[in-house]
Amino acid sequence: MTKIKHIKKSRTQKLKASLLLAYKKAVEVRLKAHAPYSKFLVGACFKVKGSDKYISGCNVENASFGATACAERVAMWKWVSEKRKTDVLEFLVLVTDTEDPVATPCGMCLQVLSEFIPAEFPIYISNLKGIQKEVQFKELLPSTFELK
Repeated sequence: MTKIKHIKKSRTQKLKASLLLAYKKAVEVRLKAHAPYSKFLVGACFKVKGSDKYISGCNVENASFGATACAERVAMWKWVSEKRKTDVLEFLVLVTDTEDPVATPCGMCLQVLSEFIPAEFPIYISNLKGIQKEVQFKELLPSTFELK
């Protein structure tokens, strides 16, 4: 049974079911990762608000390390290329096989995400034992780079 730890108490049963489904999808897509160099498999899954739509992605490494794409960016780019104008993301579940600490999105992924999600956006940091922690985006990247 998948465990959910350290999630804010105000979460409804419907959200809990959505989280578990997103977690399952992130675990499954993680196994499709192309990580021949690091062997570090990552899965990510966004939930689209007000719908039953989930967008998942895995990391794709390249011999030219700068061309590597993290799971969060793969999922984000899929969402951007498939979304309707009214679509809004509800949350992100990220799954790795790390224990302590559980891995969070890298700086490049956070900057990319900052173009599409609000500061209070929930990110669920997970490993193969379950969802370990809920954080808000602004906790991971308090100051974003912006062009004005």
